[in-house]
Amino acid sequence: MKRTHILVVVSALFILVGCGGTANDYSPPADASGERIFSTVCSECHKPLSANKAMILSEKSANKEAIIKKFQSGSMRMPAFKNIQGEAADRLAEYILTNSEVQQ
Repeated sequence: MKRTHILVVVSALFILVGCGGTANDYSPPADASGERIFSTVCSECHKPLSANKAMILSEKSANKEAIIKKFQSGSMRMPAFKNIQGEAADRLAEYILTNSEVQQ
């Protein structure tokens, strides 16, 4: 029983850690579309909900500035993508906004 309990706890820790929380050194190609950046780095953890819906956003995060801040700084379970800057950051944020649903 103890062995099973330990196995469950260790498995839960791996799940809670998710994709990490450390920085990611990915740099998008200069001509990469927002969709390409999303499918390359974001979809590893954020599986698209459907063919035309990338994710569900809260009202608070449903703006370009909040999205850029989120992927550049990361969070507890999400790595920071500090190298997605400038036009690439704008294209990724626009893709996410255009292809996501806002939760009311």
